[in-house]
Amino acid sequence: MLAVFAAFAAVWIIGGIMGASTRARGGMIVVIWALVVLSLLILPDGGLRAGLGDLRLWLVLGGVAALTLAYRRGLGALRERAKPMEEAKPQGTFREAELNRYARHILLREIGGPGQKRLKAAKVLVIGAGGLGSPVCLYLAAAGVGVIGVVDDDTVDSSNLQRQIIHRDQGIGMPKVHSAAEAMRALNPFVEVRPYQRRLDEDSAAALFAEYDLILDGTDNFDTRYMVNRVAARLGKPLIAGAITQWEGQISLYDPARGTPCYQCVFPERPAPGMVPTCAEAGVAAPLPGVIGSIMAMEAVKHLTGAGQTLAGRLMIHDALYTETRVISIKPRPDCPVCGNLHS
Repeated sequence: MLAVFAAFAAVWIIGGIMGASTRARGGMIVVIWALVVLSLLILPDGGLRAGLGDLRLWLVLGGVAALTLAYRRGLGALRERAKPMEEAKPQGTFREAELNRYARHILLREIGGPGQKRLKAAKVLVIGAGGLGSPVCLYLAAAGVGVIGVVDDDTVDSSNLQRQIIHRDQGIGMPKVHSAAEAMRALNPFVEVRPYQRRLDEDSAAALFAEYDLILDGTDNFDTRYMVNRVAARLGKPLIAGAITQWEGQISLYDPARGTPCYQCVFPERPAPGMVPTCAEAGVAAPLPGVIGSIMAMEAVKHLTGAGQTLAGRLMIHDALYTETRVISIKPRPDCPVCGNLHS
């Protein structure tokens, strides 16, 4: 019997030295065990049979080995079944599906993994779910900004659909914030969208802005623009503001807490009524909000990730009719009633 166990050990050790797999070495041991059991069944008493030991002992050893093998195989099968569940869990900051989604960002040297993490950790508030807000919201969601708030008190009208690409014909009559939220969630289920169906006043704006890292203003009336600028400057929140009319648009990043001018530094006084007509009064080329809104989203991504040079301290003016773009430097005004005290 000792000789048989020595044979088992020799097969295992020599097979390992020769590079045989565990399964192959185990198979050879099973063959030896089967030969021993067969010999005990067919050989007469005495002689070789006596040296092999008791048949019952070999059967017990075989049963124990079979149970062990079955247990290991069952455990392996359970692990294989559990693999999809493990893959669905977050890997560090991102799930596997998110890594695939944001791969083109992660490949960019200026964004990479750290920049994508900053996008996911960011909270951005978009004011206005209209012409400018449409591309802004879609691209921020696509880029993986973790929390996107959108403020608007209006509902979707058929006249909006010429340029407000986030909305659909089926959504006519629906609050714009909910229509926009549906589109963003459909585009990227990994971002959190917070719709606010309301008109902002100074008090409610202050409470809301405090929850966010960056404010994007795409509204179409000057009272709201000046109010948003005042509140953002007071709270030290960077503000990306865009505006469009007919064929022309403009955009800048206002961050007086970090040395740039605010919106009122550049535009000290509200234009007289009728001097700057709204889109509803003067019209607007359909792709223009997409051009300016996309640049607003790009500026947000750069600001949040630290990539490149933003429009902080610069004003971009785009003339779509003649395909001309100018960027001019803008400076804080010491006598600005909104941010003058920050630069004194």
